[in-house]
Amino acid sequence: MLDFRRYEALSFDCYGTLIDWESGILAALQPILKGHGLALRDEEILELYAEMESRVERGEEGRPKPRYHDVLREVVRQFGARFDFVPTLDELDSLADSLPNWRPFPDTVEALRALKRRFKLAIISNVDDDLFAASARHLEVEFDWVITAEQAGSYKP
Repeated sequence: MLDFRRYEALSFDCYGTLIDWESGILAALQPILKGHGLALRDEEILELYAEMESRVERGEEGRPKPRYHDVLREVVRQFGARFDFVPTLDELDSLADSLPNWRPFPDTVEALRALKRRFKLAIISNVDDDLFAASARHLEVEFDWVITAEQAGSYKP
């Protein structure tokens, strides 16, 4: 068992760890897909999303990594290409626009509050600063460090 007395700080990924990103992704993508006559299973949408997001985050060799807003737009564009539809401008923005509304898992806020009493807390996340700032209000604790892909100029593997 870990001896937590040995640690002063804890770091977390945000989306998928503290924030329920699967529900957020599905809530944004399902209406687009249904609007184009598609009925995909949740698992299929999430698998495709993960594949597309990873590919877009890698970017092109020798070019700066795209901002996460642009990653999300490109994922929607790739869903369109995969299923033969052209997303509208509103649909292209739907994932990034929805992200500030993605909610924490039910036990997240209480756990973070308890941990904050004992540890310094850090976030390391593959998003842009403004997207995390919008999500941070749902987490209800002040993080000692926030490191985003936008700041680092790179995405985590």
